[in-house]
Amino acid sequence: MKQFLRLGQGLSGALLAGWLSLAAAAEEPVTLNFVNAEIDAVIKAVGEITGRNFLLDPKVKGTLSIISNQPVARHLVYPTLLSALRLQGFTAVEGEGITKIVPEAEARTHAHAAGKAPARGDTLVTKVYTLKNESAGQMVGVLRPLVPANNPISAFPGTNSLVVTDYADNLKRLEQIIEAIDRPSAGEPVLVPLKYASAADLAPTLARVFAENGPAGAAIDPAQRVSIVAELRSNSLILRSDNPAKVARVRTLAAELDTPTRAGGNVQIVYLRNADAVKVAHTLRGVLTGASTAEAPANLSAASPAGGASAPAATLAASVASPASFSTGGVTIHADTASNALIIAAPEAVYNGLRAVIEKLDVRRAQVHVEALVVEVTTDKAAEFGIQWQTLDTLATSSGTQAIGGTNFGARGSGQNIIDVAGNIGAAGQGLNIGVVRGQVTLPGIGTIANLGVLARALETQANANILSTPSLLTLDNEEARIVIGQNVPFITGQYAQSGSTTTPTPFQTIERRDVGLTLKVKPQVTEGGTVRLQIYQEVSNVLDKSNAAGVITNKRSLESTVLVDDGQIVVLGGLIQDSFIDADDKVPLLGDAPLIGALFRYESRKRSKTNLMVFLRPQVLRSASSGQGATADRYDMLLGEQKKQQSEQRFFWKDQGGPQLPPLTAPPARP
Repeated sequence: MKQFLRLGQGLSGALLAGWLSLAAAAEEPVTLNFVNAEIDAVIKAVGEITGRNFLLDPKVKGTLSIISNQPVARHLVYPTLLSALRLQGFTAVEGEGITKIVPEAEARTHAHAAGKAPARGDTLVTKVYTLKNESAGQMVGVLRPLVPANNPISAFPGTNSLVVTDYADNLKRLEQIIEAIDRPSAGEPVLVPLKYASAADLAPTLARVFAENGPAGAAIDPAQRVSIVAELRSNSLILRSDNPAKVARVRTLAAELDTPTRAGGNVQIVYLRNADAVKVAHTLRGVLTGASTAEAPANLSAASPAGGASAPAATLAASVASPASFSTGGVTIHADTASNALIIAAPEAVYNGLRAVIEKLDVRRAQVHVEALVVEVTTDKAAEFGIQWQTLDTLATSSGTQAIGGTNFGARGSGQNIIDVAGNIGAAGQGLNIGVVRGQVTLPGIGTIANLGVLARALETQANANILSTPSLLTLDNEEARIVIGQNVPFITGQYAQSGSTTTPTPFQTIERRDVGLTLKVKPQVTEGGTVRLQIYQEVSNVLDKSNAAGVITNKRSLESTVLVDDGQIVVLGGLIQDSFIDADDKVPLLGDAPLIGALFRYESRKRSKTNLMVFLRPQVLRSASSGQGATADRYDMLLGEQKKQQSEQRFFWKDQGGPQLPPLTAPPARP
């Protein structure tokens, strides 16, 4: 007999308990009809029917309406309750012998991990999905709109997994979506081995054939692209595309082109992009013959590669005739300098091996921008003070035997000697000069001079010099470069006179010209780790004196060294730190040491010189075109700024202000 249960507002507890006991006792289906019933009363009724124990959160309040026109099986009563609670924003979390009814927003902290047994559709569970192909972080963005806002979904990059908390029925739907997305990509690399053709030659050909020629400005469909890379070690092609049909087309064409050539017709031309054809041919000659590449062509060894047989004399003679051509062991290589290409005639197996070597040699070499910093700071201080006197009064009034006396210090011609100043008042040296002159006096052998009785001189000088030179060079890796900034000065190396019996002697001089100034010579070598090995020679010279009868006198500071420097770092190469002090006293014995009056018989001078000279170096490795453009733009902008600073102000009588100025630096045109 079917039992009909109807609960409504105002239904007495006694009547409800009686009907529930009758329904629980029966094994037949039940008809549920709850209209605006309190949630706790409905849960109590379901607990009586199913025998479950429920624990309600205090926040679970409200009413439920469950209407069934037909009887339902007893095992469907609990899922029906879960669906009704879910519509009200509540959910059930099953535990050990008890079911907790909590708000859906708080259920994430109570949900249990999904086990092997399937969970009911409206049960909140947490499940972990481990992805095999796709990224878990990217998958979160795809699944987030499909999961309710109250339920969390997160990615764990360590194991590339997703952690999702949601209802069991929604997790089944998410699992199907994950399985559909987490599949191997269609663009997996495919290896195509070649037997006869060279992978280095075939890859560019196939790339040109399958190049995308879409409308100008139109985006190319990524699924239609195909990447072709030559793997030289195994002489194979590596293909990759999202379109399997296109990969199959490339493989078919590669198989058709991979055929043996006709006998005697395997002559190939290899155009080089970066390396020099003559140097590469010289290297290949050493590989094939075993001769050192440092040897001259005349010393070419007759050994042949692999085969062990000696090359014929005619072949060696041909290789000696031209450094850019040689033949040995059935292989002929000629370097065409006009097109910078190699012409190779060789069996296919040998040619494929040579082609792999050429690809390794024909790479863009790094460049090194070397900036030398020559810093010289010099300070010179000097002080002079002295008194000189002469007594020549009696000579001006008498012609008999007379006596003269006095002091004079300093070398004649220096401008500080009292005798020189008496002969020419304008020859007095720099500084303060105070004297007493009484007319003129005539001295035998000297002539008429001023009667200078006393001369006092005082001088203090101070000179500071701060010189910074920054020569810079840009050169290829392992190539020597040199920069000279200065003058070409003539040096007399010999002279003599040609004379004859009837001719006038003619003087003759031999002159050698030498560079005087700043010279920087450097040869860099870049290692794989970025360290730069530098062979350096730097010289700073200047002309000191051209009036010397023996020839020109020059100052020279040079440095020659080999150092290791990290890319972009500054290293000190060497220098000079000099501090000199000169104390000179010219005085009359005994009188010059007397207190107070000793200054009348003394001439004092002091001089101190300090020189700090240091040479620094900073290399910068430029491995790409963009890095070279950056270094050039920095220097270009610096000079452009200096030119703008020197622009003169406008004058009413000179309207033209246009001095020479660099044009603005523009970006280089894009490569086709």
